[in-house]
Amino acid sequence: MLRALCLTLALCLLAAPPAADAQGELQSLLQTHSEEILDPSFRTVGTAVDDLVASGLPAVAPFLTRWQDKEVWQRTSDGLFFFAEETGDDQLTLYDIASGDEVGTAPDDDFEQSKPNGGVRRVIGQALVQFRLSSPDISDRRQAVRSIERNPDADQLPVLRDTIEGESDPSLKARKERLATLLTARFGESTEDRIAAIETLSDDLSIDARAVLNQILDTDAEVAQTLPDDVNVARVLQPGTDMPLAEAYETLVDEDLAPARTSPSEIRAALEANIEDGRVAGIPTGQLGDPARRHDAYAALAEAGTVPPLVTEADMEEAVAAHVFYAEYDEDDPAITDAAEAAMSGVTTRVGVNQAFDLGLDALSLASIYFLAAIGLAITFGVMGVINMAHGEFIMMGAYTGFVVQQIVPDYTVSLLVALPLAFAVTFGAGVLMERLVIRWLYHRPLETLLATFGISIALQQLAKNIFGTQARPLTSPGWLDGAWVLNDVVSISYIRIAIFVLALIFLALLLFVLKRTRLGLEVRAVTQNPGMAASMGINPDKINMLTFGLGSGIAGIAGVAIGLYAKVTSEMGQDYIVQSFMTVVVGGVGNVWGTLAGATLIGGLQKQIEWFNPSNTLAAQTYMILFIILFIQFRPKGIVALKGRAAGD
Repeated sequence: MLRALCLTLALCLLAAPPAADAQGELQSLLQTHSEEILDPSFRTVGTAVDDLVASGLPAVAPFLTRWQDKEVWQRTSDGLFFFAEETGDDQLTLYDIASGDEVGTAPDDDFEQSKPNGGVRRVIGQALVQFRLSSPDISDRRQAVRSIERNPDADQLPVLRDTIEGESDPSLKARKERLATLLTARFGESTEDRIAAIETLSDDLSIDARAVLNQILDTDAEVAQTLPDDVNVARVLQPGTDMPLAEAYETLVDEDLAPARTSPSEIRAALEANIEDGRVAGIPTGQLGDPARRHDAYAALAEAGTVPPLVTEADMEEAVAAHVFYAEYDEDDPAITDAAEAAMSGVTTRVGVNQAFDLGLDALSLASIYFLAAIGLAITFGVMGVINMAHGEFIMMGAYTGFVVQQIVPDYTVSLLVALPLAFAVTFGAGVLMERLVIRWLYHRPLETLLATFGISIALQQLAKNIFGTQARPLTSPGWLDGAWVLNDVVSISYIRIAIFVLALIFLALLLFVLKRTRLGLEVRAVTQNPGMAASMGINPDKINMLTFGLGSGIAGIAGVAIGLYAKVTSEMGQDYIVQSFMTVVVGGVGNVWGTLAGATLIGGLQKQIEWFNPSNTLAAQTYMILFIILFIQFRPKGIVALKGRAAGD
């Protein structure tokens, strides 16, 4: 029995050393840096972290993680470190520092918590990156890559390179390779490697690639008596041109190359300190209210050596002319900065081209919105000559129709497919009703028509407020329209804008088909060109006017659904588009689909160009656009695409 017990004890002792060794090695290392671990600071913690990482112990990564989370405690009686959790009643649950196993509980009055501040936690986080880059968990590896992207450092480059070959995820591997290129451009070991990486970045328009190039090209303003030969000079600065004369002189003062200028308060204090018998340097104090006399008094004191000499404008110019001001690269190697300058030049050109392309996409997007909003008005205005001030309210009715449909049909894709034809039907019916009850009695009376439709506009707005309230209502787009098509960091356009652009093209094709290939289109064109002759050929102008007004109103309803997907849906939303709609019709040419398209393109492009020059003030952009259109109409009163034939004379 005793022999068996001894054998069991021996086996236990043989099995114990690995864990004990692991515990002992880590604990011993922590004891070596006990002060840095318990009360860490940003300046001193680096040595402890470096030694922990260099040890290669498997328990280091969990320790750093829990240290970063403030879960490391030291027992004051013997100095041993533990992981601990506060359990209440002044008690701690203790865990082994190496294995993480629970080892018991203890009162917290015998323990002191390590509380690393933000700077220390960042240092710990950078050390953890090295472990997480090779973690089997892909989320840890992605987190490590994001950490390097946020805080790049030269020490991370070799570790990152070592993990690229074994990376199993293709997208993460490509991301690591690109990050390695960015780090190599800044921290590469050889000039050749850095130049090769910089040349690779010359084709990259991303913000982080441009940031790397800008960091390489960072400069500091310096001054010397002669231009030094042993520094990497970016350019020579000309005082008065590249920098104000006063700033150049202050630079000399900061570098102890020139005496400081005497401020008015210092002159006053010096004069007050040297008053003798009511005089300063022989000048009565009563005359010192004159700036010239104060200057004379101070100059006399300076000549006597009582006060520092006064620095005049001529002295400043002479001192500045005797020195060379220049911008010095932070990067010492001229080959590196030359490569970065060449890369940045190419990137800047490509960024400009892409910005122009992006501006063009924005202009097309805005033009498609204006086209959808105005095409219905172009039809009614062109065929009937009716100035419909309630056109914006038909847009509003379409948007609210979409909102109501979404309250009934929760699927946003299905609700959108239902809302588009339903909005057309609702606004078509409202337009026909309005034409039968009001408009047809006011033909050839434009002033009365304008006043009547303006009154209807106000009534429809108030009706919408009574039904839906004054709060903006959401018209939610389907999930597949979320986000944007991103070509690069410069060019992007939301999927909703793309959908509206496609919708505008579809309606352009449908309208052209209806107007060119159908009986209704033939009759509409006949009434547009010559109503009297059309009536003599058996066409009913009243019926055509009714259908045309309904068609224009229905298209406005569909435009309302499209606009509501990205804009606010309120009772006043139509007012935001009525002015642009009329301008589009007038500039493009009354009664012409192609003219409306041309007008929308001109106005959309013009507005975006003006906003590009003054992006913070869209109201100013619209004001300038209206002024331009007024001038445009003076030279081309019939619009871009004018009607031909007898209708043109009318």
